[in-house]
Amino acid sequence: MTNRTTYKIAVLPGDGIGPEVIRESIKVLRAVETRLERVRFDLEEYSVGAGEYLRSGDPLPPATLERVKRHHAILLGAMGLPSIRWLEGVEMTPQIDLREKLDLYCGLRPIRLYHNAHTPLKDLGPGAIDFLIVRESTEGLFAARLQRHPEDATVVTDTMQITRKGSERLFRAAFREAVRRRGRLALVDKANVLPSMAFFRRIFDEVAAQFPTVQTEKIYVDAASLYLVQRPQSFDVLVTENMFGDILSDLAAGLVGGMGMAPSADIGDQYAVFQPSHGSAPDIAGKGIANPVATILSVAMMLDWLHHPQTEQGAAMIRQAVETVLSDPQNRTPDLGGSLSTEEVSAKIVSAVHVA
Repeated sequence: MTNRTTYKIAVLPGDGIGPEVIRESIKVLRAVETRLERVRFDLEEYSVGAGEYLRSGDPLPPATLERVKRHHAILLGAMGLPSIRWLEGVEMTPQIDLREKLDLYCGLRPIRLYHNAHTPLKDLGPGAIDFLIVRESTEGLFAARLQRHPEDATVVTDTMQITRKGSERLFRAAFREAVRRRGRLALVDKANVLPSMAFFRRIFDEVAAQFPTVQTEKIYVDAASLYLVQRPQSFDVLVTENMFGDILSDLAAGLVGGMGMAPSADIGDQYAVFQPSHGSAPDIAGKGIANPVATILSVAMMLDWLHHPQTEQGAAMIRQAVETVLSDPQNRTPDLGGSLSTEEVSAKIVSAVHVA
């Protein structure tokens, strides 16, 4: 009998459309599983998010965090609801808590155009836009987000934290991604104004010396916003600070169809979380029209990260199936201008997996 490897996956459906897109992505994962002889997936679901806060008073219970650490990977749907906030007025963001508590410093945001009908830009076809944003996910301008201020404060300050350790490990990860791709890496910063960003750039130059085969460029974040619209096809890998990465990832998603087309991973040295870049979208929750593609592609990223020949084969199956389905402009959910439901799109991808 063939030896099989079983991977334990923690599933966090979350809030809003999270459970809907997770349900459909699991169908795709199970379809892949039937094609693979030597791997299996043991899925265990946990309640995390705004809904869990309403039940227990904690959106990320400590016991749940300890349990998910015992899994090989974490698959997350979406978390938080605009109407459920802390007393300070900010939304609950247990997905950010996970990044910080599990030290998931390397945020990967791949951006790929599957059909020219999906982009607002002219004369760009499938694959013309294909780049990766590497976002630092544990410090930067987010580092001060848990600070508390008195209600009568007249000044509130957020501090951008850039550390040598955090920057070095981020840049090494970004250079490795560039080596695996097309060998080009762009640093995005604001080193002309902010001393923290000048420090960030200096560390980038030091790490760059260790990767002489990678072609580098350095771009200020405001210029990068312009270039992403003017010439997105010129980019391979971009690396940047937490807040800049948060903003540029959304802009980049808009170039290829929106947040429903944008998968992501937050990776550390021990743990990794895979999730769509979009939020919980409560305005469409329960309507069955959410785009599941970002979550399905996040599953492919998870399979790659598991580093087993068969999971990598499964990741390739998913990407090929998505490519096949989206090559037909009729296969679109409402966010892309189509009329298919969440379930109908995933069913087409499942069918394509079976013949991949």
